[in-house]
Amino acid sequence: MMISLLEVVRRSTGFLEKAGLESPRLDAEWLIAHALGLKRMQLYLQFERPLTEQELAAIRPLVRRRGKREPLQHILGESEFLGLALKVDPRALIPRPETEELADWLARQTPPPATVLDLGTGTGALALAMAKSFPEAAVTATDRSPTALDLARENAERTGLASRIRFVDSDWYGALGAGERFDWIVSNPPYLTGEEWAEARPEVNRFEPREALVAEERGLADLLTILEGASHRLRSGGLLALETGLDQHAALRERAGRLGFADCRSLPDMSGRDRFFTARWQG
Repeated sequence: MMISLLEVVRRSTGFLEKAGLESPRLDAEWLIAHALGLKRMQLYLQFERPLTEQELAAIRPLVRRRGKREPLQHILGESEFLGLALKVDPRALIPRPETEELADWLARQTPPPATVLDLGTGTGALALAMAKSFPEAAVTATDRSPTALDLARENAERTGLASRIRFVDSDWYGALGAGERFDWIVSNPPYLTGEEWAEARPEVNRFEPREALVAEERGLADLLTILEGASHRLRSGGLLALETGLDQHAALRERAGRLGFADCRSLPDMSGRDRFFTARWQG
């Protein structure tokens, strides 16, 4: 006997709820719409239609994967970031809403930069957002993971921005040209502690690359490396903008002051927590 689309949504929701998901109904709708080749809101216009066995066969494995806590974005194959549809998979960290907040804040800054460096680009999210927001800017994106860089290049192609971005296989600043300087340096580097990683949701610590999330020295090691290198890579008055952990700003502000940065600021994310650190190089 054939069952309706609405009944499949209900059963899938119940299955995902038992798996401990935070938003089982929403996830079920995304998965079912994806399997049927529909937009999620189109489901509401078709709730009463019966599904064929072929359609059910397309839905079942997707729901099972989500029940094992595989990230929804990996199953769907993409994630939207500041209006860009980015391909996502285990090669790089899934772009976070907080990183989108940073990109949105940067897009509203004036004057526009002529050159931007995105360190640890991952999917390419920040670099692509900067290229989209500042059409005249020359954007450079680095990553030490060749597979992540491949993904970033694929996203540059699919968004039509490949000609705007130079990709460099580099451990932070290591492979950049001698004396090369930038108006802006932006980054969402690893900043979790090992303990935070262990306590993270299964979607994170089972499926996402640990090296993109965890740093030594209580999560500060990569942030401090970027901060110190920025003093040699920013033009005078240049902007450094970092996504950070919640308890790292005092250490960053102290080190930035000693290096010669000015106008150090802590910016909150949408939940009101200090998530972003910005500073201007005065050298």
